[in-house]
Amino acid sequence: MHSPLRLFTLTLLAMIAFAGNSVLCRIALEQTQIDAASFTSVRLISGALILWLLVKIRHANSEGRGSWLSAFALFIYAAGFSFAYVSLSAATGALLLFGSVQASMIGYGIAKGEQISLLQKVGLGLALVGLAVLFLPGASAPPMFGALLMISAGIAWAIYSLRGKNELGDPTCITAGNFIRTIPMTLIMGIVLAVTYSLEKFTADRLGIIYAIASGSLASGLGYALWYAVLPQLKAMTAASVQLSVPVITAMGGAFILYEPITLRVALASAAILGGIAVVIRASPSVEE
Repeated sequence: MHSPLRLFTLTLLAMIAFAGNSVLCRIALEQTQIDAASFTSVRLISGALILWLLVKIRHANSEGRGSWLSAFALFIYAAGFSFAYVSLSAATGALLLFGSVQASMIGYGIAKGEQISLLQKVGLGLALVGLAVLFLPGASAPPMFGALLMISAGIAWAIYSLRGKNELGDPTCITAGNFIRTIPMTLIMGIVLAVTYSLEKFTADRLGIIYAIASGSLASGLGYALWYAVLPQLKAMTAASVQLSVPVITAMGGAFILYEPITLRVALASAAILGGIAVVIRASPSVEE
């Protein structure tokens, strides 16, 4: 059992990895020639490879293989995420994705009878206010198809996260097993798209592939293994709340990498969201000293 400070630190690192996926996907689809399907395939395959190597090097005797259902949820998330970012802005996409994740996980927690303390309600409310301050005033109606894809990706990620709470075994082995199981799914996706449309729809350049590999091996593979490691110590309500930080971290990454300005509104919203999340984690009964 991790201490509250250690749990907060590890969870924050996982959230930074999640945000890294958004930034890398946005850069790749907007500034390179790679298409969404190719980005998804390279991302999942490279994630599977790095995790398989990590298991062989450090966890060869550990238990945990993942499951086909978790792998399918992971694939739906990754594919929906990439295709949605073709038509959505980074801010709108992040809001739809993690809003649906949060709603799904909190709804599950309430349905399962989880209790939330007054202090946690205050922390969650503060985080929600910060998220609204950051995105809602400037949000415009997103394209319907892209919005539905991103909401589907969020629901799939919520399912993947919730299933991760109940998986037995080493988190890295489980995550590797899930990624490896997505490989045939990416092949089926490619065949379906090739038959439905044309091979000319598949495009990629070296830089786009590099971004996809970085997304798969670092931000996805290693980041998700870390997330699986902390999930068992978080209630569904807490796990939903901490993911509200990802849009903020994504905005900060866009500022430093894509040279988007950091406004006073972004700074205040970041403080509210991260502060609220810290309160939710610190007040969680699942965290022991």
